[in-house]
Amino acid sequence: MPAKKYIVELNNEERQRLKQLINTGKVAAYQQRHARILLLTDEGFESPKMTDAEVAQAVGCGRVTVERVRKRLVSEGLKIALERHKNHPGAQRLLDGDAEAHLIALACGQPPEGRNRWTMRLLAQKMVSLDLVEHCSKDTVQRTLKKTNLSLGATSNGAFRRRLTANLSGGWKTS
Repeated sequence: MPAKKYIVELNNEERQRLKQLINTGKVAAYQQRHARILLLTDEGFESPKMTDAEVAQAVGCGRVTVERVRKRLVSEGLKIALERHKNHPGAQRLLDGDAEAHLIALACGQPPEGRNRWTMRLLAQKMVSLDLVEHCSKDTVQRTLKKTNLSLGATSNGAFRRRLTANLSGGWKTS
C-alpha cells in the first residue's frame, strides 16, 4: 500500500472544534461525516491509527471520500474540508442572445437551394459561415431551438393553423 500523501495532523483546538461539531445536532449530516473522517484519520500522538478503508467502513462512506476530505484539509484548510465540494460552473454558453436571434431567423427563413427544409447540421454550418460563432454543433442548435419551442418539421411556424372545413357545395375550403 503506498504511503499517504496527505497526512492529517490536528491540533488540540481543531480536535475540540470537530468533537463539538459532531456532538451538536444542528449541523448538516455531511459536515458531521467530514468531521468524523478528520478525527479518525488524525495521526496525532493520541489518535488511533486507521487506514482509509477502515475509516470509510466506520463512517459509512467510500474510501475515495476519505481521501478527498484529507486532501482538502491539507491543501485548503479545516473550514473548506468541512464544506461540500463546489462544482465549477459549466462551460460558457456558445450562443448569446444575438446569436440565438440570428439562428431563429435562419430557421424560420427559406432553406438553402436544393433543400426542402433546414437541418440542424445545415443551421450549425450556416452559423459558422456567417461568422456568428467560431464553432457550433448540431446539438447546440437543437437545444437552442428546443428552448424556443420552434419545430423545423412543422409546415407552418405561425401562430394560427389553417383548418380544412367542409363546404356546403361538397368541396373543401381552408379557414
